[in-house]
Amino acid sequence: MKRIILSRTDSIGDVLLTLPLAGVLKKYFPHINILFLGRSYTRPVIEACSFVDEFIDWDPVRTMSYRDQVAAFKAFRADAIIHVFMVGAIAKLADAADIPVKVGTTHRLFSWLYCNKLVWFSRRQSDLHEAQLNLKLLKPLGVEVMLERERIPDYYGLTTPKSPKGDLLPPLQRRVGEGSYGSQFKLILHPKSKGSAREWGLENFSRLIELLPKDRFNIYITGTKEEGEMMNEFLKKHRDEVTNMTGKMNLQEFMDFIRECDGLVAASTGPLHLAAAFGKVAIGLYAPMRPIYPTRWAPLGAKASYFVAVKECNDCRKTMDCHCMKEIRAEEVAERLMFAS
Repeated sequence: MKRIILSRTDSIGDVLLTLPLAGVLKKYFPHINILFLGRSYTRPVIEACSFVDEFIDWDPVRTMSYRDQVAAFKAFRADAIIHVFMVGAIAKLADAADIPVKVGTTHRLFSWLYCNKLVWFSRRQSDLHEAQLNLKLLKPLGVEVMLERERIPDYYGLTTPKSPKGDLLPPLQRRVGEGSYGSQFKLILHPKSKGSAREWGLENFSRLIELLPKDRFNIYITGTKEEGEMMNEFLKKHRDEVTNMTGKMNLQEFMDFIRECDGLVAASTGPLHLAAAFGKVAIGLYAPMRPIYPTRWAPLGAKASYFVAVKECNDCRKTMDCHCMKEIRAEEVAERLMFAS
């Protein structure tokens, strides 16, 4: 094989945890070209991976006529496609384009119609991490490997930032006109999750800000512009203690911003996994509930850790408001940050 497509068209964290597939493939097949089919908004993450040779943007392809879509897939000249995130339309196109090897899981009807290499495993019931589960999809290519969690970060392949070290924060800071620099621990708090995860709650983040010594921590609040508007009262309350960076950066800038900071606290979100992959102090906040618990979704990195209540919790399955998660004490998080700083 010369060209393999990895297909993962969902969110930032999911894409990041798919990158080790590319790293492992490069280890076993050093001369192979790896193409990554993703969404426009995850492009900076994919292109930051040294193991990926080409990014394929699904967003413009999905708007084409079916005939043009098939032609586009033929033009990729792929020998195999691994459907890490199963999408029926993509599986159908790969089959119509006569890609020789089409790998998928057994849990979708269209997998049986459009894939010729099926792998059985249950993500929901497994005690493996998401990044480890993805590796199971390599079996049809003759690669049977299971990395320990501690080894996963070696295969992210994230390259150094394009901007020179130390140059990014000051320009961003001048743009927003706030904050200060020095030897303080540069900490990102990312309170919201765009609805992708249970959240710790603004009251807990507020308490954490109050607990952290101002002479030791320089705190930044990040999120989208819309999330910033949702946190308006919270940001007003702490305007003298934090720098509001919500809505100030695109993803590429945010990635470089994370690299320049020292740590990040968030729920199970893309920024948390990025911080872990960059070797930052990444503290995740989780609900004790399958399949969203840290056994499957913990941040993986040299300085990554998490908090989760040691209890069974099924009360919140039908709501995003998880009281078990909100019971994680800000004092515990502050203590870990004090130790890390």
